[in-house]
Amino acid sequence: MTGGSLTDALILACQRGFNRGRGQQQLEAKWLYNCLFMFISKRLELKTVSIASCTLSLLPCRGCNRGARIRAMATVDVDQRASRARATAESNGQGHVFEHWDLLTESEKNRLLTDLEGLDYGYLSRVFSASMATTSGPSFEGVQPVTDVVQLKDTTPAQTAEWIQHGYQLIAEGRAAVLLLAGGQGTRLGSSLPKGCYDIGLPSHKCLFQLQAERLLRLQRLAAAAAGISTSAVKPLRWYIMTSTFTHADTLAHFEAHNFFGLAREQVTFFQQGFLPCFTEDGRLILETRGSLAMAPDGNGGVYLSLARSGILDAMTAAGIECLDCYCVDNSLARLGDPRFIGYCHGVAKADVGARVVAKAYPEEKVGVFALRRAATVSTTAADTAHPGFLTVLEYSELDPKLATATDSSTGQLYFNWSNICMHYFSVKWLRSVATQLLAGGNTPYHVARKRIPSVTGSVPGIKLELFIFDIFPLAGDKTALVQVDRREDFAPVKNAPGSAVDSPNTARSALLSLHASWVRAAGGEVTCDEGVEVSPLVSYAGEGLESIVLGKTYSNLLVPELLHPPP
Repeated sequence: MTGGSLTDALILACQRGFNRGRGQQQLEAKWLYNCLFMFISKRLELKTVSIASCTLSLLPCRGCNRGARIRAMATVDVDQRASRARATAESNGQGHVFEHWDLLTESEKNRLLTDLEGLDYGYLSRVFSASMATTSGPSFEGVQPVTDVVQLKDTTPAQTAEWIQHGYQLIAEGRAAVLLLAGGQGTRLGSSLPKGCYDIGLPSHKCLFQLQAERLLRLQRLAAAAAGISTSAVKPLRWYIMTSTFTHADTLAHFEAHNFFGLAREQVTFFQQGFLPCFTEDGRLILETRGSLAMAPDGNGGVYLSLARSGILDAMTAAGIECLDCYCVDNSLARLGDPRFIGYCHGVAKADVGARVVAKAYPEEKVGVFALRRAATVSTTAADTAHPGFLTVLEYSELDPKLATATDSSTGQLYFNWSNICMHYFSVKWLRSVATQLLAGGNTPYHVARKRIPSVTGSVPGIKLELFIFDIFPLAGDKTALVQVDRREDFAPVKNAPGSAVDSPNTARSALLSLHASWVRAAGGEVTCDEGVEVSPLVSYAGEGLESIVLGKTYSNLLVPELLHPPP
């Protein structure tokens, strides 16, 4: 084994130990990882990034070649570090975190200092105070349903073609990119790996990551053709993937093992979701062990700060990226980078925030719904009264059952009809503005979850703070857009255990095979297999380009070679 490969193996082993371990095992893995980094950093392709309010594990540096030099973590005398950290903690009313200091081993001291040195106490204090000051429980005062939705029935073929062409142009010119939220594990699915590694049971046995990577590859080719240029001349469609501490190492290893599914390595950037410390009701930090803080993920809304603190937003701006298409990894039908959607949001609506929506399947469906909420104000001017409010999402657990089942007599649709499927559009300029506001703290309260927190003294009542991605939508003001998509074409989540009646690997597999069968039939072919047929994303992104392959043919098997590989 070469020195480089040994280095990589040691780093990966430490990452896996932190990813899969629990409690003390995680702490030991993290400490070993840091030690390795200090001594062999010259050999790594990784860099340290600050995420949320803590410095967390490492992020591949897009654009850095193997062997590139990066600055090593400075070795500072533990006593000097402790003196500074203690003074800072005490000045912020958190001196109790050092109450076990004299009992700690050297490794425990370093672990505690690593936790503390990454904290922004001022930010944490502002966010905690703002979050605890919010009223508990949902309020429906000033809430009304959204009405300005671009519906499929009202869209002409000419409009659709125009939006798609503009979307292709954005992609071909490198002005659009894709953002994937991939921090979840497959625990509910019976897997210890990241959800993106999960095989939903397709005949090809492609995992979710592979399906999505191949859609991205096909989309690049379509954009090149639409722009009238060669595929090699198209700027790579960049893919930004937010992992978590629990999925980061395995996600990187999976992409490496599959050679990035044919994508150029430099077009894929991984970064991690942030963590926030856990608090007591009066705002004191909780120690999980004598030498570590109790921490919890900051929610998928942490993506805004993670993009900023990792330097990715700056890199996007420098690369000329103007907008992002965002989706969740567990949506097996996700049309990432959908040119129709980004073309409308960017070219027509001039939106800062957009969302693809589907009509609720039934009143009790467990999905959040879009709504408008008027901001609380002491003013009662006519303008305030007339303003419909700002875009928000009501979670299904918050929505009053009477409101959930109410029907609008003028449309025949549910009053709160448009579901949030976490498929969003963001302008990069808006993301930068939002990150600045969030870093200031206090303007956007986090959700407060009162939980039992493991601590050095046993399980204690505590506070976890979490931000949802849609919590920030009101900051977009009127520059929002909602676009209806067909559930059968865009949304088949994998959330529940195999065999479940809804949102399971079984239902996702069925939805995908059925959709592909409809493509073949629309292109002049026939499918006699009851379950459908599988079409590789490399062959077709959304049903296009199949006529020359399937016209006049009958398919009786789920897996057909000519539908798995694009023609030469």
